[in-house]
Amino acid sequence: MSPDDYCQQRAARSGSSFYYSFRFLTDERRQAITALYAFCREVDDVVDECNDVAIARQKLDWWRAEVDRLFAHQPTHPVTQALQISLTRFRLAREHFHEIIAGMQMDLDYDAYPSFKELAHYCHKVASVVGLLSAEIFGYKNPHTLRYAQDLGLAFQLTNILRDVREDVLRKRVYIPLDELARFGVTPEELREKKTSPAVRALFEHQARRAREYYRRAFAALAPEDRHTQRSGVIMAQIYLATLNEIELDKFRVLEHRISLTPLRKLWIAWTTVRREKKLRRPSHVAA
Repeated sequence: MSPDDYCQQRAARSGSSFYYSFRFLTDERRQAITALYAFCREVDDVVDECNDVAIARQKLDWWRAEVDRLFAHQPTHPVTQALQISLTRFRLAREHFHEIIAGMQMDLDYDAYPSFKELAHYCHKVASVVGLLSAEIFGYKNPHTLRYAQDLGLAFQLTNILRDVREDVLRKRVYIPLDELARFGVTPEELREKKTSPAVRALFEHQARRAREYYRRAFAALAPEDRHTQRSGVIMAQIYLATLNEIELDKFRVLEHRISLTPLRKLWIAWTTVRREKKLRRPSHVAA
């Protein structure tokens, strides 16, 4: 199996919304973003699948060394071997890969965050930095587009936190800020229960409003001249927003069951978003 085949399998197997947006990229950009996504999956799985914290730390240290080997043009893992070609094509910064690993390690160091300030720092490392690397791969002209990429990554992470709140709590991780839990009168233990009290619903509504605000900020920062090259992010945003809409329509019962979109619906959203973006690019003609 080639390094690219390995990364492709990692992306397809996850069923992630990212996979559906990759389909509309050029070959070289799709190869690069698929390899980046596979890297994120590899380091995330270290934390999620390794029960021994000491071993997980050792594995993350190995990935730090592997990133350095990548930038020294001596990668040994299929994912970093697939990423190597991207280093000459795109401006991918070594420190961003290290930040992603540092964010994953925060899951070993912290099981909760006192306020949104600390949570935002975590989200920046595990999501916004991925957005910055993705923006480099997709291509941009206006530097404001980097702000779009950062805020969109944070919006994605906040959506994931709301969708996966019970699953995360069962893994002994609370990503909803503790001061907000207290403000709404909800204890971390209540997030383990398969019921949605009025207080829990109000807490989750607050989380959804914050996520929507970051989507709004992101698209306010997206430069019109970069909208086409960044269309994969636009596709992902529409898929994530559809998930957030479903959570709201279901009255925030994410503790009772998992809210997710079918693969067919994700593909439909991707296709319709691409069609809409193409229409936006068509020049308007005014009759003489």
